[in-house]
Amino acid sequence: MTQTTPQTMHYLTIPVTPFDQNCSIVWCDATKKAAVIDPGGDLEKILAEVKRLGLVLEQIWLTHGHIDHVGGTAVLAQRLNLPIIGPHQADRFWIDQLPAQSQRFGFAHADVFTPTRWLVDGDTVTVGKVTLNVRHTPGHTPGHVVFHSPEAQRAFVGDVLFAGSIGRTDFPQGHHDTLIASIKERLWPMGNDTIFIPGHGPESSFGRERRMNPYVAD
Repeated sequence: MTQTTPQTMHYLTIPVTPFDQNCSIVWCDATKKAAVIDPGGDLEKILAEVKRLGLVLEQIWLTHGHIDHVGGTAVLAQRLNLPIIGPHQADRFWIDQLPAQSQRFGFAHADVFTPTRWLVDGDTVTVGKVTLNVRHTPGHTPGHVVFHSPEAQRAFVGDVLFAGSIGRTDFPQGHHDTLIASIKERLWPMGNDTIFIPGHGPESSFGRERRMNPYVAD
């Protein structure tokens, strides 16, 4: 379902890959310029929605380097000549291992790529007239980032936080205490009313998770 925010930012979340990863198309209503967050695969499905919505896809934004989030990135970037924005450089080793990741998890072969721009905490990303803030949120992976629109009260959080759960920390360079700190120190200050779009599963709000999530409730 297409989600409309109070501002000019709109988004559509599309589950892709056998892992049902939440790929999101984010666009500026005023200009119809769009970015895609975490194109893990099923590119034709993503591009069909871009066409249906009458958008001009201009950028790829990545939260982290796991195959189900970035598996389609190299092909999409090459096909449409798109810049790749993110994640943080600490996830370079995951991107460098994409061929091995694809084989390990039964995905189609994914090519290694070099992002056009690595992100750091405090950066911003802009599409059309819409700007989102970048926060570095390590723990699930060391280079994980999230994208936050204070005006729209929306955050795209990848695999840091889920409705009722948190991201795994048993992958290489994952760290449980670091993940908990990222959630409490980087996500909670965005406000209880902020709706977050996780990497898998349904949306929720930070306030709801602070009340009910057994891993990070206050």
